[in-house]
Amino acid sequence: MDSLFVLHLIRHAPTVGNQAKQYIGWTDEPVAPFEALAFPEVKNVWGSDLQRCRQTAEVLFPAAFYHPDANWRECHFGKWEQKTYAELESMEAYRNWINDPFRYKPPGGESLNQVAERVERAVCALPHEEEFMIVTHGGPIRYLLARAKQESFWKQTVLHGHLYTIVWQNRQAFEEGTRCTSFSEVPLMANAST
Repeated sequence: MDSLFVLHLIRHAPTVGNQAKQYIGWTDEPVAPFEALAFPEVKNVWGSDLQRCRQTAEVLFPAAFYHPDANWRECHFGKWEQKTYAELESMEAYRNWINDPFRYKPPGGESLNQVAERVERAVCALPHEEEFMIVTHGGPIRYLLARAKQESFWKQTVLHGHLYTIVWQNRQAFEEGTRCTSFSEVPLMANAST
């Protein structure tokens, strides 16, 4: 009998840029102070190489070995890094990206299709085990939720400090793009938001 394939996805704690509603993709900001219960029983955590994910993992999983992978990074927003919706909303290129982020990309950045390709590589690089704890960003989690639930990318809500668990009947079901068998969400941080 095949083993389940389980991804526990955690969006990192917020940064100052996140709190200001800025696009923070590859900008390597630290997290703002946050409170959360630790899970010392977790021994391995995978995730983005950016410091906001590493710092979140250090608090949540103090005894774990962290496996950094740049493929788990947020979308590269290029010239839109550290800009807000209000600063971008009147730009045609931004409207095109909002309407079709898999086809269009920020100037000097990447499309969500490119993000999806990176995230698929990151999942494929995971060892042949059945359950993984992953600390990453909103974009990769939204992509995986949309893929797992067979819904649109923008329909997914992904909050900082929340744990999203997606389960497939086995790894092959994930690889074949089958709909997940279960999905759950749990807040992990006292001041998790946005």
